[in-house]
Amino acid sequence: MRSAILGAAVVTALLAGTSPAAAQPDPFAGAPGLGDPYYPLDGNGGYDVRHYDLVLAYDPPSRRLDGTARIDAVTTQPLRAFNLDYSGPPVTGVTVNQLPATFDRHGEHELTVTPVLPLLPGLPFTVTVHYGGEAVETAGEGWTFTPNGGAFAAGEPHSATTWYPLNDTPLDKATFALRATVPADWEVVSIGRRTGNVVDGPSRTVTWEARHPVIGYLTTVAIDRFTFLEQRRADGTPLLSAFAPAAGNKIELERRLPEILDFTEQLYGPYPFDTAGGIHLDTALPFSLETQTRPLYAPWTDLNTVVHEIAHQWWGDYVTLRNWSDICLHECFAGYTADYLWPERVEGFDVDAQYRRTIAQRRNSPKFWEIPLQNPGEGREFSSVYYRGPLFLHALRRLIGDEVFFSALPEFLARHAYGNAAMADFRAFMQSTTATDLTGFFAAWLDGTTPPPPEYLYPADLRP
Repeated sequence: MRSAILGAAVVTALLAGTSPAAAQPDPFAGAPGLGDPYYPLDGNGGYDVRHYDLVLAYDPPSRRLDGTARIDAVTTQPLRAFNLDYSGPPVTGVTVNQLPATFDRHGEHELTVTPVLPLLPGLPFTVTVHYGGEAVETAGEGWTFTPNGGAFAAGEPHSATTWYPLNDTPLDKATFALRATVPADWEVVSIGRRTGNVVDGPSRTVTWEARHPVIGYLTTVAIDRFTFLEQRRADGTPLLSAFAPAAGNKIELERRLPEILDFTEQLYGPYPFDTAGGIHLDTALPFSLETQTRPLYAPWTDLNTVVHEIAHQWWGDYVTLRNWSDICLHECFAGYTADYLWPERVEGFDVDAQYRRTIAQRRNSPKFWEIPLQNPGEGREFSSVYYRGPLFLHALRRLIGDEVFFSALPEFLARHAYGNAAMADFRAFMQSTTATDLTGFFAAWLDGTTPPPPEYLYPADLRP
């Protein structure tokens, strides 16, 4: 009786609306953003997405993209209206629980949906968005055209909004499925497992399924005249890699994927997904990207790049940052894996000497130290974490010792499995593993904008 009365009261309030004199935000409208310190309008309040199911059709000659996105979610508050993040082709219709809904597009990526019936808190609902039109080139910040007329989606921190509507925040992970139809002489690659590839007359339809939760920028679709390399790990995990027409020279590099996965698994615990691979592009890009299970690789990709992006499957994909100010949680670890641990353990390099040389070259360079590793600032996320992050982790390793360091990392990941973590979580966890006081060390390396004092710059055996 109590819940029924409460439900009736909420519905009455939802239908009645708020007083015109009220100055406060509408309590029955989901927030248009989640307050990330760098991107406050990313993500949306009022619901939690559980699954994305996308049906796409793309015609390379006309660049027309048609889509239907079904989003299964659960409300976290009463909702008379809610937002999705979307900046792609025109929306032609929206339904909520199979009933027509009104919608409005505004700002850079806001799609506001108003269902015909309000939504009560704690209940599942489905929103379906139909859209279509000419896809717009975003040049590495989402939908991107290839030299021979194909297309792919890539970009960080944003890209997914250019090709489907979503709750575009690291804080809302969901499973993902894609069914894409293209002309028969084209192929479609995405994340997860390929579950179908059928040619029917002039068309090809390919289906993909990601069974582990993922966030927006870690999803992708790539449409090109790909060739494929199929492999398997010793444990049977299927590996499927794709190569654009001018990327065939990367096949031998991709043959090392089982070795790279085995190496990274020894460091950070079992590989967290049920498939792996790579998508090797022939489009000029300034970055490669750790799209979940199947990274996107630019033409300049080398072994170091592949090791880096595979490390991200643990640091970034399996465990994802909470806010973009926590970017070191992704890039510092991927960089250390590729720049220090692989050269040390596989190639026999003296990484202590490498560390000392770098510090000697950079210690008196103010610019090298001016951007902090933790909270580097909006627009500066992808800077110091690459060139100074590996130094931070190597100094930490030497300060607390290999046994503590390498035991702690897989345990930290397991504690946050398929979820989110912040650098504050990492700092607290690492402190819990050692009697050594890490307060000054973390402050100097992560928060500071000048070289750390000598005791933190050259801990233990790193002293020159």
